[in-house]
Formats: sequence, structure tokens, C-alpha cells
Amino acid sequence: MFIQTEATPNPATLKFLPGRVVLSEGTRDFRSAGEATISPLAEKLFTIPGVVGIFFGHDFITVTKDETDWQHMRPAILGAIMENFMANTPILKGEEAGDGDTGEEFFDAEDEETVNMIKELLETRVRPAVAQDGGDITFRGYREGIVYLSMRGACAGCPSSTATLSHGIQNLMRHFIPEVQEVRQM
Repeated sequence: MFIQTEATPNPATLKFLPGRVVLSEGTRDFRSAGEATISPLAEKLFTIPGVVGIFFGHDFITVTKDETDWQHMRPAILGAIMENFMANTPILKGEEAGDGDTGEEFFDAEDEETVNMIKELLETRVRPAVAQDGGDITFRGYREGIVYLSMRGACAGCPSSTATLSHGIQNLMRHFIPEVQEVRQM
């Protein structure tokens, strides 16, 4: 088994591509070992010194570190991923599949058409681009011309995430949906 690695815009996060499906649908974001109890792989990765975050996408895994050097961590991460896939261990225990994102969406009923356009732009243009960088972005809400989004995986805490939101996503939304005035991260 050959696992590729890619840098992400976040220097504290590396993207691992096992060449297989990681999650068939949705995404999962783990910010602590306590959150990782539903995933044997995430639990194993959190035992590696320096690991502070794990994100599972469709065909990739991103790992976020503290100040520890990647060259000390990468072999252990690659070993844990390879061991999990070679043993055919499920990524998630039981019926825990899905995106694990339990945050409620909020918007006024009269804004439903605008919200549908926002979600369509996110699904077709934004999420695929963000996934290329090892992350995900989801709709949280819309109120008074402001779109609220949640960034996860490599995007969470990325130094360029503010620029991505304010310049890239906000400009895209404003171009296609004149009602949108601003985009904010939640």
C-alpha cells in the first residue's frame, strides 16, 4: 500500500491520501482524543505525540500537529494509516457514519431561496476546492446579508483561512448572490 502525502495551506496540517475511500459519505473532524473514541484510526493517531487534530474526508485524512516536527511524526502516522487499512478495520465504529456536524442551521423562512443558492455555490464551487486542500466548509446560517460558515480539517486554524473567507468565498457569493454582504466563520 502506498500512501501519498500533500502539503496544505496550513503548515501545521498534512494531507494523507491512502488511495482508497476513507469515508463513503460525509466528513468527520476530531479535535481531541476524547472525540476520537468512535474511530479506531483516529484513536490510534491521537496516541502519536504532537497530533492535535484529525479530519476524515472522502478519500483523504488530514492530520494537524502542534510544534512537533513532521519528520518525527510522519512515519508513525503513515504506519497507523497503513495498519488500519491493511487490517480492514472500519474507520468508524458501528453506525457512526455521517459528517458528525450537529450544529443547527439558522436562517429566516423568507430567505430560503437565497440560502438554497448559497448552499448550491458551496457544494459545486467551494467545497471541492477546499477538499483539495484537505478541509471542508459547511453552511451554518444566514442573517441580514451575512453568511456564516464553519471551516474544518486543514482549514480550521489555517493562517490563510481568513483570506479564503473574505476574499475568495465572500467575493464569489457577492458576485452570484447580490443579497450577500459578508461571509463570517463560526
